[in-house]
Amino acid sequence: MKKYFAIVFAALALVSCNKYLDMTPRDRVSAKTMWENTQNAEYSVNYLWTYIWDLNAEPTDMGLTEALTDELKYTSYNYNKLCRISSEAAYGGQVLSNTYVDSYFGKWGRLYTAIRQTNEGLNYLQTYGQMSAGDKTRLRGELRFLRGYLYFELAKRYKDVIIYDEDLASISKDKAVSPESQVWDFVYADLRFAADSLPAQAAAGGRIDCGMAWGMMSRAMLYAERYDKVIEAAQAVATLGYALEENYADSYGKPLKDGNKEAILQYTFSYENGITHAFNFYYTPGGDYAVIDAKGGAYGVPTQEMVESYELAAGGYPDWSPLHDSPVTCEDGLFYALLEPRFHATILYNGSEWKDRTIEAYVGGTDGWAEWKTEVEPKGKTVTGYFLRKLVDENYNVKLSAGSQPFTFLRYGEVLLNAAEALYKTGNEDGARQILKTIRDRVDLPEVTASGAALWSAIRHERKIELAYEGLHYWDLRRWGDAEKDYPEGLSNYRLHGLRIENVSEGVSKYTYVEVDENTRSFPKKMYRFPMPESELNSNSMVTQYPEWN
Repeated sequence: MKKYFAIVFAALALVSCNKYLDMTPRDRVSAKTMWENTQNAEYSVNYLWTYIWDLNAEPTDMGLTEALTDELKYTSYNYNKLCRISSEAAYGGQVLSNTYVDSYFGKWGRLYTAIRQTNEGLNYLQTYGQMSAGDKTRLRGELRFLRGYLYFELAKRYKDVIIYDEDLASISKDKAVSPESQVWDFVYADLRFAADSLPAQAAAGGRIDCGMAWGMMSRAMLYAERYDKVIEAAQAVATLGYALEENYADSYGKPLKDGNKEAILQYTFSYENGITHAFNFYYTPGGDYAVIDAKGGAYGVPTQEMVESYELAAGGYPDWSPLHDSPVTCEDGLFYALLEPRFHATILYNGSEWKDRTIEAYVGGTDGWAEWKTEVEPKGKTVTGYFLRKLVDENYNVKLSAGSQPFTFLRYGEVLLNAAEALYKTGNEDGARQILKTIRDRVDLPEVTASGAALWSAIRHERKIELAYEGLHYWDLRRWGDAEKDYPEGLSNYRLHGLRIENVSEGVSKYTYVEVDENTRSFPKKMYRFPMPESELNSNSMVTQYPEWN
């Protein structure tokens, strides 16, 4: 969101903290006061945006979902968030009980709290709103965008869920789930209302706009497998003036205020206003802390599997297999310099230039290397030979505990790839190839000429690389029904790897291929849907546990 969170947190001082369905609060600001005029109503909507940040910044209670795929490895063997638990979950097996999955993957309670507050807002806006008809329609569009987004997040996790709307009088503790198709109908209706009711980005003044609604529709309807709606939404986005940034790194990192033409939904922060986040502390290279004799960074690092997913800049792939068989001693760099631009914008490797220094991801180097599991707390050292560059702020001052770079959660590049998939699924392979060409032209990669199954593989691969670390790959594999398959098509029967790097002499290193898993990874079929929480089962007589979890 373009406006700073200062507005959001100002709202915290004003927004009603009513008990569930308490329509007549007597010791705090009333709903009437909060929703009577435009300014207060906007504060209330801004507060609800905190849920959207939570869902993207912390999609699970164990860290980023990339750690459940071949993209990322958390380094510590301690049993807590951003540590061993993500690996344990990825191994599957008996640990994935109803309670465990609900605790670490589920967002049922959080989402329904947000939905309740959004429905209250829709009800109060209609009941108490004294603003102009235009403002009321706009605010209703903002709230329905938020509700559509929240129900999308529910549907992708649980499929059949309970639908509540703004008719507060009809709420009952006992209510059955609606089938998935009806949930997607509800999501589409909300997002379509928002798209038809909201102004374009340029006229929205930093608030929710119609581009966000159309863009989110392209994502949601892809999960719903309603490909005509995906294409419709992507075409609508294209008419609104969005375009790919020339520089790939700008697509997700350039602030809206600096003219990012690709960002559709972006959260903006301000260190000066105290509106910050902690992402840099967890993912910046550990050497940044070592140079000031402090500990931090590198909780999660890219894997060798992810590195080997990148093409050469000239097209094709390097042959990494000799490295898998035995250690290789050579001049520093391996194939890194030959890889395509998105690799260099996404992953830091031994020898990368960073903050006016060179990354030293070797044993004893400034950034350092740690042996997975043996060094229980690597304290900023990598266990794979790599660090994350994408999303991390190179200008971040590690003496501070707060970061302020923006986060882009929806951009035009994704909308294009959503359309490419939908076009392929509806038999328009030429259209899908043209979109891949547009995406790949930005980084000067050769055109995709494949058809049939090979084209589908190319579309999948392009999503993985273009949208790496943007929180989509795990969910893509689930919605495709491929997660249960053996790697590399799915998430079963593989282990993650990295490189142990030892400095031999000036400019020469020894690279050893090492495992960073103690068990083989597995995705059981039941994980295509998360279990309904025991709290809902115990309080709602109209629901039963999903069949996968009985």
